Amino acid sequence: MNPLLGLVYHWLGGLASASFYIPYRGVKKWSWETYWLVGGFFSWIIAPWALALILVPDVFAILQATSGKVLFWAYFFGAMWGVGGLTFGLTMRYLGIALGMAVALGFCAAFGTLMPPLFNGEFDKILGSDSGRVILLGVGACLGGIVISGFAGMSKEKELSAEEKTATVKEFSFGKGMLTATFSGIMSSCFAYGLAAGKPIAAVTKDHLLAGGRSDLWQNLPVLVVVLLGGFTTNFIWCVILNLKNRSGYEYLNLAPKAAANTAPSAAPLLPNYLFAAAAGITWYLQFFFYSMGQTKMGHYDFSSWTLHMASIIIFSTLWGIVLHEWKGTSKRTHVLIGIGLFVLVASTVIVGYGNYMAASGAAH
Repeated sequence: MNPLLGLVYHWLGGLASASFYIPYRGVKKWSWETYWLVGGFFSWIIAPWALALILVPDVFAILQATSGKVLFWAYFFGAMWGVGGLTFGLTMRYLGIALGMAVALGFCAAFGTLMPPLFNGEFDKILGSDSGRVILLGVGACLGGIVISGFAGMSKEKELSAEEKTATVKEFSFGKGMLTATFSGIMSSCFAYGLAAGKPIAAVTKDHLLAGGRSDLWQNLPVLVVVLLGGFTTNFIWCVILNLKNRSGYEYLNLAPKAAANTAPSAAPLLPNYLFAAAAGITWYLQFFFYSMGQTKMGHYDFSSWTLHMASIIIFSTLWGIVLHEWKGTSKRTHVLIGIGLFVLVASTVIVGYGNYMAASGAAH
């Protein structure tokens, strides 16, 4: 166990997650479903497989040796998380980066952190130790910080005119955004369930890595391959449906029907679009690459990794919101709420990290 190093890894993962949507802003003349699917290929297929094959010997052998039941549940929860991922994209469209992530990830943090130990019957054990109670205090602080961030968003909604809101978030809609963010957050927590279901894969991978003289930091990479394949399935099906419905499939290669050439929109810049989408997708994957590394450092209380990850994402997404002027024109009260929410979220990661440090110290003695 090394909770301090684990905390750093989780912060790096949070930075990657909070930043992934930025390259999408450079995509021109593509429908949402087109750039989401292109980026998704890099997020859910190319990056996970590439890094797993590079860092973990015999990935295929490890997966083939895994029981069908373990593979199914890891894949299933990945597919359910994929539903949350789809609506997460809509949350960004309706609420912007700062508020959208705060609300969606609030629900995601609560469900993803507390449900796995409840299902596994480990909650009493957590409550029975000093380190466990400190970690739960940190989880509560995280949720409190998210609530404060939500109040900041509500304050923004009241203070800005429709024109000011759409100046930074073109499709801003508080009602649609809140409904979408709530559903997205609950479904997105299924990723934590998928990682929990894939623990047998991680255990085999760890033994395999240590036997070969390699670092066990990479033990969760084969798990990510399976979970993300489930997420890819859901997103692929939905994006193709939208491509057919909106007749946007031609955008991948600028193959607009000749008969409609005079009315078709001007050609999209294909190479820049693919590069921006690839950058977004790879950046997105890096959040779980670092998350998986951080989780290996949290010992018996690795369930707290989800809280650290969510809090880190919200911290950095709030900072991005400030950089991108999403809070421009709001009152001093709203800015104070943003500052308090950010402080509480940072404090929550420190509290959770300290709880894990207590557990590590206890184990050492």
